[in-house]
Amino acid sequence: MKKSLINWFGLLGVISFLSYTIAVIFSPLAYPGYNWMSQAVSDLSANNAPSKMLWEQLSCLYGVCGIICVMMICVYIQGKLNKPLRLGIYTFAIMSFISNVGYTLFRLSDSGYAGTFQDFVHVFVITSLVVLLSIVSLLLVMIGGYKEKKYRSLAVCATIALTAMLIGGVGTAVVPKAYFGVVERFSVFAASGFQAVLGIYLFRGRVFSS
Repeated sequence: MKKSLINWFGLLGVISFLSYTIAVIFSPLAYPGYNWMSQAVSDLSANNAPSKMLWEQLSCLYGVCGIICVMMICVYIQGKLNKPLRLGIYTFAIMSFISNVGYTLFRLSDSGYAGTFQDFVHVFVITSLVVLLSIVSLLLVMIGGYKEKKYRSLAVCATIALTAMLIGGVGTAVVPKAYFGVVERFSVFAASGFQAVLGIYLFRGRVFSS
């Protein structure tokens, strides 16, 4: 299948995921004492975090590439797929936009939770919206994907992403604080990983063209 320009934009989803992964792995090098097993990923980009500059450098492709990718997917699937799948992907795009803009505007003022208005919006408003929209979007993709055999592989990917997200969400509430960072990473990588999967599907074009 000959690829159009819009198909190539799908690779930006993979680049976005790699940029985020690299930032998560290497930003702690600029944060003395950071414990990835107990601390959240967002601690690395807090306003007073010593790793903030390195985080911004390493993750510079994460937001912009991710947004462009999901927007191109939304354009590409018009009139394609079934209704639940389209709605799921549109909802995922809205979530991605809120996540990118919201977390940039309302970064944590300090590592952890310092209790400022900015911290409150980051933790309770933006995170709640992102989690809710992520769950809704993945459920819709699952419904639409399992409904038709040709979309089943996409539904399986959504199921894996949702499972990882739930492990992270439930895990952070029940595991000891010493392991908070471990289970939290299930959630943060679930959305970014699924975005990369959508990008690969756009690049290949076959499923989205069905």
